Amino acid sequence: MLAIIYIRTGDASQLYIGSTDRPTPRDNELLVRVKACALNRMDILQRHGRYPLPPGASAILGVEMAGIVEACGASGNGRPGDRVFGLMLGGAYAQYCAIEEAAAIGMPESMSFEEAASLPEVWYTAYQALHFIGGLQAGQDVLIHGGASGVGMAAIQLAKMAQARRIVVTCGSEEKVAFCKSLGATHAVNYKADSFRSKARTHLGVNLIVDMVGANYWTDNIASLSFDGRLVILAFMSGTKVADFDIAPILGKRLRIEGTTLRSRSLAYQCQLRDQFAAQVLPRIRDGTIKHIVDRVFSWRDVADAHRYMESNQSRGKIVLTVD
Repeated sequence: MLAIIYIRTGDASQLYIGSTDRPTPRDNELLVRVKACALNRMDILQRHGRYPLPPGASAILGVEMAGIVEACGASGNGRPGDRVFGLMLGGAYAQYCAIEEAAAIGMPESMSFEEAASLPEVWYTAYQALHFIGGLQAGQDVLIHGGASGVGMAAIQLAKMAQARRIVVTCGSEEKVAFCKSLGATHAVNYKADSFRSKARTHLGVNLIVDMVGANYWTDNIASLSFDGRLVILAFMSGTKVADFDIAPILGKRLRIEGTTLRSRSLAYQCQLRDQFAAQVLPRIRDGTIKHIVDRVFSWRDVADAHRYMESNQSRGKIVLTVD
């Protein structure tokens, strides 16, 4: 089969379409003919050699896809021809992939492969951060960094659905400020022109922060949390090292700080998220109550351009590759 591969880690020019072995599905897996897959920041990090793979993960990039079932493992209940999408450990940037049957979701008839492929990672991650870890309750305040990203887009709407009182977000342009407000953010801060700290500290701070930025926001994040506040760290785009940090506020305000990566979670944990997504979120996406935005669709033959576009931080929503 063909897949997007690279011989050396580095910039997007290292990516190319080459031949590799087609995966053989295990008893509990489906072999899927991939029609579309979606980009995530971890793909960029993996391409640079800065993302250690979990045990058993394919070295091929990509953790979410949509396609058509080609074959089923011996103990599977799937049927060839079924349209499915789902989250996997890796291997989505390819003509074929193997996915745990328990992780696959049947595609609604009205949904395109491009939309379905771009759903799992951002919605599972946002739901996990807000609810499984963050414990967001109605009437609480939340600060979401990267509001115009895929995870940010999902988190804003999930926070609104949870009846958060204030949904404060950061983003990098006035256009993105307007975009985030259209999704339900009550306050949106262009970090290139203003500081989020004053907005977040209104009403004595926020109860929960969802952060993908890391080191550059660490001090202001801690200052922005209320007593008993929670900081959920999903990524560290600005780095991991914080100089001259005073840890006293963590004790004084009884703060809880937790990092998480969905890719390393157990199948059982991911299936809990899948069930919550399928029951609470997917129906609202289908009826238009929740907006899922696909920003741009590229042919997988233009994967280098797609990666460069993600790295430019211009996108609002998800970036998708179609696979032929």
